Amino acid sequence: MSAYQRAAVRSRTTVMKCDPTLYRAAPPSLAVKPRLIRQLFLPPLILMLMIGLGYIAYLVSEHSGIKSLRETGERQLELHARTVESEISKYTYLPSVLELESSVSQLLNEPGPELQQQVNRYLEGLNRRSRSRAIYVMDTTGRVLATSNWRDPDSYQGEDLSFRAYFQDAVRGLPGRFYGIGTTTGESGYYLAHGLEDKGRIIGVAVIKVRLEALEERWQRARLEAFVSDENGIIILSSDPARRLKSVRPLTAEVKERLARSLQYYWWPLNELVPLERETLSEGVETLVFPANISVDREHKKVSYLAQSRPLSDTAWHLTLLTPLEDLRREAANQGMLVAVACALVTFLLIAWNERRKVISTRLAAREALQAANNELERKIAERTEHLRASNERLKAQIRERRQAEDTLRRAQDELVQAGKLAAIGQMSTSIAHELNQPLAALRTLSGNTVRFLERGALDTASTNLRTINDLVDRMGRITASLRAFARRGDDQGQAQLSKAVDAAAQLLGVRLEQSGLIVHRDFVDATLTIDQTRLEQILVNLIGNALDAMFDLPQPELWLTGSVVDGRYRLRVRDNGHGVDA
Repeated sequence: MSAYQRAAVRSRTTVMKCDPTLYRAAPPSLAVKPRLIRQLFLPPLILMLMIGLGYIAYLVSEHSGIKSLRETGERQLELHARTVESEISKYTYLPSVLELESSVSQLLNEPGPELQQQVNRYLEGLNRRSRSRAIYVMDTTGRVLATSNWRDPDSYQGEDLSFRAYFQDAVRGLPGRFYGIGTTTGESGYYLAHGLEDKGRIIGVAVIKVRLEALEERWQRARLEAFVSDENGIIILSSDPARRLKSVRPLTAEVKERLARSLQYYWWPLNELVPLERETLSEGVETLVFPANISVDREHKKVSYLAQSRPLSDTAWHLTLLTPLEDLRREAANQGMLVAVACALVTFLLIAWNERRKVISTRLAAREALQAANNELERKIAERTEHLRASNERLKAQIRERRQAEDTLRRAQDELVQAGKLAAIGQMSTSIAHELNQPLAALRTLSGNTVRFLERGALDTASTNLRTINDLVDRMGRITASLRAFARRGDDQGQAQLSKAVDAAAQLLGVRLEQSGLIVHRDFVDATLTIDQTRLEQILVNLIGNALDAMFDLPQPELWLTGSVVDGRYRLRVRDNGHGVDA
């Protein structure tokens, strides 16, 4: 933009001032009250809406997640229940097999040492093949006559087990099923008992003891939380050892007395594993919160589970599958937070849209007011057009004067540059005179010698002197050519080769460089620069000359010229090892 145009804009801006009477604001009481109401009540309403929708989303997500967990849990519960039932049922036939062994019947009818030893070996082999824990035979009084562990120090041989419930059931002809801790070995196990008959009467009881810890190991490998509880609610199998032999419901005094009398769990203390919270969702499905000191959670936190139970066939036991709810509730909380944030985002977008609508309405009203103001301004502009025209003429005259002043200043700058060159030549005059005096003295001597050699007829020597004179003349011509190029007025838009400019500056300062013994280190990337060659040489002469002044008293002066392209510009750095020049 020219000076004339800037002045015209300033003049026009001065003219275009709106009349304050064109704008009238609404009364403060009407404008402030709605805004105050919005500021007071809108944030709490938005917060309540976020919390409400987030909580609803949490409940919906939790309900959906529990439903999915129930479906998955039902399939797993059925699968593992069948596995437990299969593990138990595969041993049910073994006690009845002993009826087929004649030596067992003979031992029960007519006990004797030889028969006892024979039956012991038979039971030992059968136990090894069936991979059970122990197999033994009792008479009708409950005394063990033969056992598969007859070789062990804690053998059942001769033990009186008539107090065991499985014996009491089997001796009456009922199937004996019992889980307890052995009073002899102290090992827990599942006992299957069968009454052995001979001619329609029961003559003894065959018992097989099975250990079911393999089921617990499978659950642990599968990272499954499950347990099996008996008819009294006591956990007999569990993936978490801390839960084993704990009661899932309070035990009555009658039950405790009966268990103590039967020694089912020997003298093991039966603590209660009572959940802190229990909520029944449907038949066989409930949510439980276990205390931290019993939970498998190693960080001692309360853990919530979805508990699904199923009775096991042919027993009074129940298999319970526990599914942790922490991840589900955490995901539900994330869903709730996401909905709350989305609600806040939508609310803020609506508020922003409403504010934008108000801004547009305000702008439309302002545009109408501005249109009225513009009409008034156009009238005033027409009145001042003549004044502007006169002002523009004066501005044109001022612009012409400024341009003339700029031309004068530019010429003065060129003269100053040229004067600087001549001043530099003056400073170098001594060294240049010394540089020229040497060839001139040599010319005088060689020319005189050449005349005498010609008179003597020594043409070869005279020819050599003439060639030397020719070289000296070329040298003097190069010196004077450098001076002429240095003193010539430069072109601001010229091109300069950096390496040539450095060589020219070194040639102009040749005498000073030789006298000082300066070592010049060149470490720059040669480039063609947008600058006048003469001006670049003058700059280098000044910089190198200043460096020589700073190193005049050094025994070994050194100068480093480093340069490279940085961000599209060439950066040349001149550095010396001098101590500087006093100001």
